[in-house]
Amino acid sequence: MMRNRLFFCFILLIGVSFLAKAQDKKEIRKAVKQHNRAVYLKDGWIRDPYIYLCEDGFYYLTGTTPTYGDTREAGDPYNLGLDHVSRKMGLKPSIVGYQIRVWRSPDLAEWEYLGEPFSLEKGYWARQFPDAFQNKSKKNWLLWAPEMYRVDGKWVFVHTSPEPVGNGANLIIADHADKNDSFAFPMGDDMRDKHDPSLFRDDDGTWYLTWSNTEIAPLKPDFQGLAAKPVHIDPSDRSIGHEGATIRKIGKKYVLFGTAWSTDDSRKGSYNLYYCTADRITGPYSERRFAGRFLGHGTPFQDKKGQWWCTAFFNGNIAPVSKLGIQNRDLSETAQTINEQGTTIVPLEIKTGKDGDVYIRAIDPAYAVPGPDEVQRFQP
Repeated sequence: MMRNRLFFCFILLIGVSFLAKAQDKKEIRKAVKQHNRAVYLKDGWIRDPYIYLCEDGFYYLTGTTPTYGDTREAGDPYNLGLDHVSRKMGLKPSIVGYQIRVWRSPDLAEWEYLGEPFSLEKGYWARQFPDAFQNKSKKNWLLWAPEMYRVDGKWVFVHTSPEPVGNGANLIIADHADKNDSFAFPMGDDMRDKHDPSLFRDDDGTWYLTWSNTEIAPLKPDFQGLAAKPVHIDPSDRSIGHEGATIRKIGKKYVLFGTAWSTDDSRKGSYNLYYCTADRITGPYSERRFAGRFLGHGTPFQDKKGQWWCTAFFNGNIAPVSKLGIQNRDLSETAQTINEQGTTIVPLEIKTGKDGDVYIRAIDPAYAVPGPDEVQRFQP
């Protein structure tokens, strides 16, 4: 037991040292150009990092973060960020905050902090349930997994929020990606109970909302509500996962991504990304396939050269483990990852076959192979 504790402390010290080390911007640019290994972009406590390449030429980054100025971020780098799990394990309270925070970069290497364009007390549910906000300390407000999109000169944000109003997801329209004084909430009550909402724009201009692994529905013009009853979509052989579902269109195929633990047991094993494909957005979809280890709730995105990447982040019950021999290491004892705290991107190989079907796999060897703890067996 003492040896395990000493090993954990040693790994923790290495991790903190790595966090403190300034990143070489030239090396990041070089690594992005090469597109053959994972790239650590920036430090800072974050979960569910979301990167969006906007028409203005900037990459925008947001995610689940502490409230601006929270000093615990520096002193507790491996905080789980899951309030109910932290309490159950007797760990420190979650440091997840109640703001959407945004950074931008012209090249994925140099990041500028833009500010906090939205905070829960300015949201739709604060207007609907003011007592819930007044009766619960801000320390216990939680805003998870925000995403952002540029639409018709406006910014559209979505997020999920379990506290202080349960299942209080939202869709927000704002004028700016930094500070904002006014917001529109065109979905209104339709956004209640929409865990991990994500948006997808089809080729005909129709916007779709996905949520809760996985419900999908088209939206009315200007996001004025659901345009049809939700349809449930999943791989043909099993659930896509339990959170973080999102859709991309690659070639003629719709690709549904989702997140699950490798063991199918919550917070045991590695936090992975899976996918399935379909000819129609509502399916039927193919069997579930493996996209990458340690890529759970990552954002698949293309850079300015069209190369595909997926964001990755620290999600574990212990400090990051070594990449050495990770392909053959069984991680089923507890939640484990090789990702350092901060924002990492991992290159993806995406190929289209003669039949139009899509193959997706992480390129970096440490992410490319399902581990021994993977319960699903995949076809070659």
